[in-house]
Amino acid sequence: MQKAGIGEIVSLLIKEKYLTRKKAEYALRVHSKLTTDKTLVDTLKDLKYIEDEQVKSALKKNRLSLRIGDLMVELGYLSMQELEAALTIQKDNRGKRIGQILIENQFISERDFNELLSVQLGFEHIDLVTHEIPREIIKDIPVKWCQNNHFIPVKRVDDHLVVAFADPFSKNDIQAAKRLLGKNITVAIGSAKQIEQTLERLESGKFAARKVIDENTAIGIVNNLIESAIEKGASDIHIEPYREKMQVRYRIDGILVLHKEFDLDAAPMVAARIKVLSRANIAEKRRHQDGRMSYELKGNSYDLRVSIYATVFGEKIVLRVLNRIDQIIHIEDIGMQPKMLERFSRDVLDAPSGVLIITGPTGSGKTTTLYSCINKIKNPQTSIITAEDPVEYVMEGISQCSINPAINLTYEETLRHVVRQDPDVIVIGEIRDNYSADVAVHAALTGHKVLTSFHTEDSISGLIRLMNMDIEAFLISSTVVCVMAQRLLRRVCAHCKTVYKPQPKDLKLLGYTIEDTSRYEFMKGKGCTHCNHTGYRGRVAVFEMLILNEYVREAILSHKSSYEIRKISVETTGLVTLMEEALSKVAQGITTFEEVFRCIPRLIPPRPIHEINRLLGV
Repeated sequence: MQKAGIGEIVSLLIKEKYLTRKKAEYALRVHSKLTTDKTLVDTLKDLKYIEDEQVKSALKKNRLSLRIGDLMVELGYLSMQELEAALTIQKDNRGKRIGQILIENQFISERDFNELLSVQLGFEHIDLVTHEIPREIIKDIPVKWCQNNHFIPVKRVDDHLVVAFADPFSKNDIQAAKRLLGKNITVAIGSAKQIEQTLERLESGKFAARKVIDENTAIGIVNNLIESAIEKGASDIHIEPYREKMQVRYRIDGILVLHKEFDLDAAPMVAARIKVLSRANIAEKRRHQDGRMSYELKGNSYDLRVSIYATVFGEKIVLRVLNRIDQIIHIEDIGMQPKMLERFSRDVLDAPSGVLIITGPTGSGKTTTLYSCINKIKNPQTSIITAEDPVEYVMEGISQCSINPAINLTYEETLRHVVRQDPDVIVIGEIRDNYSADVAVHAALTGHKVLTSFHTEDSISGLIRLMNMDIEAFLISSTVVCVMAQRLLRRVCAHCKTVYKPQPKDLKLLGYTIEDTSRYEFMKGKGCTHCNHTGYRGRVAVFEMLILNEYVREAILSHKSSYEIRKISVETTGLVTLMEEALSKVAQGITTFEEVFRCIPRLIPPRPIHEINRLLGV
């Protein structure tokens, strides 16, 4: 946050005699010593020098002379870095208003933007969905003029005409409205999209007929959505019907980003097209369904896993994008630190038998890690067989089975036959119930190597959950070789990364001091066109590897608590926790503290970074 000067708002408070310059300068000195993200206006309020109503009054009296971007920074709606990024985008998009850019690039929601303008600056907010515009006000207005200047008259109050503007700070738009409607207008704020849609309906002479969505249009929409998602590196496509629209969002680097909105009439045809491609039941609209489809683009073949979910407004569809070409990566490239990778390869992957469990929440990269392990151990002398729901990556040299309950090809039925296939390695896509957990440990008891995944918070939770599934403690202690927990964190963008100092509040959460971190260079992305002004591009995996030793096995047999098992693991197995491994990558400038706090559980205080790096071989 900028702390160099008093800013526009404080200058206005002094001008309106709500504040003295002496008090403003004292507040500025106090603010410069703070380590929080509070604004100077917040500091003035904390010192009891000003009140909310005084701020609103000063802003309302001088609102048309203010610059909206600076105002939002001073009130804490935006950071200075976000405003600078928005201004950079504006340079490449001549003619777009700053408010429009802030909303389109998700620096601020339209709701917060309108709230700022209406609550802080006193503009009346007109909701054109519920507000009925009198016919006599709009019957003869030139629609094109209103469209070009982003306003619409909405009602008459006494001798003034209330006009809703998409940007009430645009002097050009206000002047255009005055030339058309006269000088007696009152400026209000309205949603840019609602103004545009209302004017379109008006232009048609009535409410505009909705665009007809036929089969050919739906084919084009679906193809465009898939190709755009692949080009942007999205892992998932969310197609969501609501009361008045169909919304499409992409998950990019683990974060959902709005892509497009369509007329609600497009939803049934788009759903039908996806059902045809994924071989789902096109006639069934009341029940949830799953499917699978392939898509060819620029010589690459992509698998898309389809989930169709019945909602009150129609069928929500999520497509998981799986690239057959480059998703199966070598274990050496997966992101493990040197000593962890060496030990994992030697003590886990090269072990002749036992259970390897890879655990983490949905979207943490478990399947990618699982397949990189399979890729490492597969060879002509080894028989590998899988039971998956569904098969996500097709791999040469192994026998893969995709569960299909529709034909009674269930997990239970498949796992019963797996051990009869004379396998050396059994891959169970996911332990989801007592039966699959029981098969995994008993297969390991008979000399097989078993690879599987699990949904738990960390490695210790994986062991505890197995015990809660009524698997005997002696079976767990004698068969489980390793539990590997993981997460995916966003990488700092290589094109705009810059050195920054961590906030004292972040260090305090970790129990660190500034001296503990002074030897490291921490990186943060400023935001650029390469990373869509997020400061992040791509993701990196962080791991927590628990290789069981006799102390941990004894703790399991004694039914000790997760805290006690975690403490024993850290002290005796060389366990580096998820938090510690993530902090090592923060210190290397790969990711940020914000990402760590967003994704990683804080279970026990981390050790000093230099000690963590020594354990990891960095």
